[in-house]
Amino acid sequence: MNRIDKRFRQLRREGKAAFIPFLTVGYPGIRTSERLVLACARAGADIIELGVPFSDPIADGPVIQMSSEVALKNGVTLAGVLRLVRRLKTQVPLAAMMYFNPILAYKPSRFIRDAKASGLDAVIIPDLPAQEERHFLRAAEKAGLHVILFVAPTTSKARLRFIARRAHGFIYFVSLTGVTGARRRLAADLKAQLKRIASVAGRVPVCVGFGISTPGHARTVSSQSDGVIVGSALVKEIAKNRGRRDLVPRVARFVARLARATH
Repeated sequence: MNRIDKRFRQLRREGKAAFIPFLTVGYPGIRTSERLVLACARAGADIIELGVPFSDPIADGPVIQMSSEVALKNGVTLAGVLRLVRRLKTQVPLAAMMYFNPILAYKPSRFIRDAKASGLDAVIIPDLPAQEERHFLRAAEKAGLHVILFVAPTTSKARLRFIARRAHGFIYFVSLTGVTGARRRLAADLKAQLKRIASVAGRVPVCVGFGISTPGHARTVSSQSDGVIVGSALVKEIAKNRGRRDLVPRVARFVARLARATH
């Protein structure tokens, strides 16, 4: 069984939602990324998203775009990300958040083989629609690598059913229209949207991302869903402390506050 499935089973037994932080691999540096992943695991992360830097993102806001630019300048590649995953050997499930072009350049069959061998549990690809990825999805699932699918506030009920039938690991709910980025307020219709998605998702967990930036947000979202994903706010915290010798423990404390609010 995939480690993500095991984690959600455990969390459901405990009556908790998952806390899922996002880190851009290579920001502010590859070795620091390694330390940050392990610190997030110790601070209470249930699953960790590893952002694979890409030059032409379509879903990322300015904060994550900035971190990707720095990581690319630091020489981070998809092969380098997989080497990092192999070194980590963490008990916390790992999901790579990335665009499809690097996978095409790497060759999809080779990527699936190497990703699974490295220790990755899932891949999240925002620019690959569910109806276009059937071959890749089947091959990945056969290898034991989950492909996490997205739904949005604009997703129709028919498409929700289509995605729910093919979903593994969890469904990633983009809680607002637009790109990633910390927001002051959650979407006004979040509760109604989650109820709509849950009615179709069945037993597949639904996790919420985009715009969640405070412990208060995490507390609210965790009471209405199966998981809370925090990206831009965490990358922003890293940027705020960039250059400090105590960057990792400072970020770990930020992560711990969000994890406690989620759990």
